[in-house]
Amino acid sequence: MNRRDLLLGTAAVGVVAAVSGVTWLSRSDPAPAGPQPLALIYRGPASCSGCSESVAALLRSSPTKFHTEYCGPGESRQISPGDLADATVYVQPGGGEVSRAWRRLRDDSAYVRDFVDKGGTYLGFCLGAYLAAGEPGFGVLPGRVDQYISSPGASTDSDDDTVIPITWRGRQRNMYFQDGPSFRLNDGAPATVLATYNTGAPAAVVAAFGSGRVGVVGPHPEADQGWYRDAHLSNPDGIRFDLGYDFVETAVHGPRPT
Repeated sequence: MNRRDLLLGTAAVGVVAAVSGVTWLSRSDPAPAGPQPLALIYRGPASCSGCSESVAALLRSSPTKFHTEYCGPGESRQISPGDLADATVYVQPGGGEVSRAWRRLRDDSAYVRDFVDKGGTYLGFCLGAYLAAGEPGFGVLPGRVDQYISSPGASTDSDDDTVIPITWRGRQRNMYFQDGPSFRLNDGAPATVLATYNTGAPAAVVAAFGSGRVGVVGPHPEADQGWYRDAHLSNPDGIRFDLGYDFVETAVHGPRPT
């Protein structure tokens, strides 16, 4: 999964997401009462340039208005029991090739798995969604991942950056995509499918693991203006963040999947 460097664009403001009857707060709404929950976002050689920052912008502008910090090599925070104990969410953003990224992360993988098992939330975007499963990966997704572009009937068979149609909570939308996974859930797995590809395969899932939750998405709901500009792409729906907000808020605060 090769990725060109991505410049961080301007996060959306004043966006209201109306998805399946649920309306999320806009940025003009007051921040939730109490301290902002911490989202630790991996940034380092197992992510791509700009990916961590775009996820951080999405989380900061979400209805929950997370406080975000980066963790990883060279950061003040690390993937460690102590730092994860301060967090509500751990985020694994997009990046490069799965096995190469895993070599960078596997020594700390037990800490992430324990964090989720004890009640934390894991959010995986593209590469981070691949890594939510096992062999290789953190093993927090109750199922396995497949390469969508290799599946019969996929709307694209290229690993180039593109825009593809998906169905999100029953509504057709278009999303930025670059060789993201689809998901094959175990029978009876405690999980909610938020979105599907044109093949019917899940494209975004929220699942339970231990006492925690796992949110995974194959396309990129965090893609901002800079992503589209650098890839010379446009989105027929415009550059909107409502699907990203729905993904995050459902994973963190939605009904527990059963």
